[in-house]
Amino acid sequence: MTAEIGNEYVEQRRANMKALAEKGYPSFGKAFKRSGRLAEIRSAFEENKAVSAAGRLTTNRDMGKSIFADLRDGSDRFQIYAQKSSLGDAAFEAFKLLDLGDHVGVEGTLFTTRTGEQTLKIERWTLLSKALLPLPEKWHGLKDTDQRYRQRYLDLISNPGVREVFNKRIQTVREIRNYLVERQFQEVETPMMQSQPGGATARPFVTHYEALNSRMYLRIAPELYLKRLLVGGFDKVFELNRNFRNEGLSRTHNPEFTMMEVYEAYSDRRGMQELVEGLITHVAQVVMGTLKVGTPEAPIDLTSPWREVTYRDLVLERMGADWFSLEKDAMRAKAEAAGLHGDPAWSRAEITHEIYSKLIEKTLQNPTFVTRLPAELVPLAKRCEDDPTVVDVFELVIGGKEIAPGYSELNDPQEQRKRLEEQVALAAPGRAAEEAQKVDEDFLAALEHGMPPAGGMGIGIDRLIMTLTGSEAIRDVILFPQLKPRDLTPDPLTPLTP
Repeated sequence: MTAEIGNEYVEQRRANMKALAEKGYPSFGKAFKRSGRLAEIRSAFEENKAVSAAGRLTTNRDMGKSIFADLRDGSDRFQIYAQKSSLGDAAFEAFKLLDLGDHVGVEGTLFTTRTGEQTLKIERWTLLSKALLPLPEKWHGLKDTDQRYRQRYLDLISNPGVREVFNKRIQTVREIRNYLVERQFQEVETPMMQSQPGGATARPFVTHYEALNSRMYLRIAPELYLKRLLVGGFDKVFELNRNFRNEGLSRTHNPEFTMMEVYEAYSDRRGMQELVEGLITHVAQVVMGTLKVGTPEAPIDLTSPWREVTYRDLVLERMGADWFSLEKDAMRAKAEAAGLHGDPAWSRAEITHEIYSKLIEKTLQNPTFVTRLPAELVPLAKRCEDDPTVVDVFELVIGGKEIAPGYSELNDPQEQRKRLEEQVALAAPGRAAEEAQKVDEDFLAALEHGMPPAGGMGIGIDRLIMTLTGSEAIRDVILFPQLKPRDLTPDPLTPLTP
């Protein structure tokens, strides 16, 4: 890292650090009492008011016997003014040894410059932390995409727009919690390390629990534990936390991602639709200040009511009125003519779902509830009473991405056993032993004690943030996204596959 930046810059900073120490300014100070954050000082600004502030030095304009500089903290930027006649020769000369990126504490009085800039005139200052490496590109912004993700702290310092995205993320998560708590939902925590993964079909991360000498899995979904709580009498619950799926990286997928799941006893799919539409429109209005989100090139209108359409109708619109009457070979030929190429072993249902996921879903820009999906795709949902081949679910698609699935939850233990056994049988071929799913007998035992009818839903928080902020990639809304390590030395415990 030092070589990349240039040794001369690093050596100069070290020389300044030594000189400051000799003048009585040690490089790494102690706690500093602030009058408030910089945004609070600005909002309560009064001429000649005495204040103390702290932050990172980000600009420095030396005018000989005076210096104008900028401080930044996590809330704002504020101009400071150092004058030789006010500080004294020694303190002023020491101040000139500061480098951009250093953290300083300052005490003084507030005034307004001739240009109308609110400013703090320094009477005393102290060095709080010395930056031994310079800020990227002399504060003009960090441009290298890979470096932005690997050194997110520099990205946050140099790109104000990035910090704003994460401020919006923080606000969004807070508002989701507030919205649910105000409606008497209780936030709970369920295991993130499980003896058996369940609640979704995905490849889990595998680990070993030494104390119990047993294989364990990072959870792929909290669903089966949350439903156990419904059995136990918690009738309105949610969990907002991490899931882990040992699968690919893409613009919309990260192996560690944030999911919110919510369950309400005595509700159903329609109850979940009302809940998610109200929640997302509330969050957008509070956090973004508008229901028109996305980007100028791909605008999204969150105004209610949201469209509802069946899976079957969407497929027929795209592939023609005869689609579901076609034989498998004819389906495959028509899919290939549309530009899709799949596994020859795929069933008619799998070919159809490929059409939906690759050709249809991405076209759904404004919020759309896609309902009545094929039963084999959703083994944890109730079948529709008028057609047992489909289940009473929705997939909420916004901006061409699935944001939230919601179900009328299956609570019949006998039907649930049958559906899980079918799912395991379909997933078994080609799966390694440690990846193979099993029927969760403990979950089925819980259902046999009686789970009330319920509505359930999951919201992909990262994708929701992408939608609200108009971010193009999931890495742009995760503070520390997963990246390929720069050190490619093989892990001695996990031999690399040739």
